[in-house]
Amino acid sequence: MTETRDDNVTWLTQEAYDRLNAELEHLTGTGRIEIADKIEAAREEGDLKENGGYHAAKEEQGKIEARIVQIQNILRNARVGGAPHKAGTVGPGMTVTIKFEGDDEEVTFLLASREESGAPIDVYSPKSPLGSAINGEKIGETVSYTLPNGRSASVEIIDAVPYGSESS
Repeated sequence: MTETRDDNVTWLTQEAYDRLNAELEHLTGTGRIEIADKIEAAREEGDLKENGGYHAAKEEQGKIEARIVQIQNILRNARVGGAPHKAGTVGPGMTVTIKFEGDDEEVTFLLASREESGAPIDVYSPKSPLGSAINGEKIGETVSYTLPNGRSASVEIIDAVPYGSESS
């Protein structure tokens, strides 16, 4: 289950594409009807200035509309299938194993967008400091990058394989 971004293309597995389409269909259909009903019911309670239910329903409506736009933007540039991968090179959609300098413990994660937060392993964004530092690098290389607190960290790339092909 991978979603990766390559310039303006969003690569989605069929599963991720179907899940986003189903969510969009629900939000633009049933979701909008339900929130409109809540707003109408709250409106009938009277004074809108002091009507907490009305304001909560309007806020929920705003969140639904924002999510609809977000999903539409993802799907607009979506291609179903796997992003092109080079074995041994870190990139979105890859399961990456690294070791932090001075630490013997290895860390394995999926380099992908937050849409894949349901993946069974940790997901690191390619836009995060670590993700952008290792993107495009090869197995065996050591990369330094700046942490959000201003400190520097170095990691060695141990492995990089397409998500789903890692050995269990």
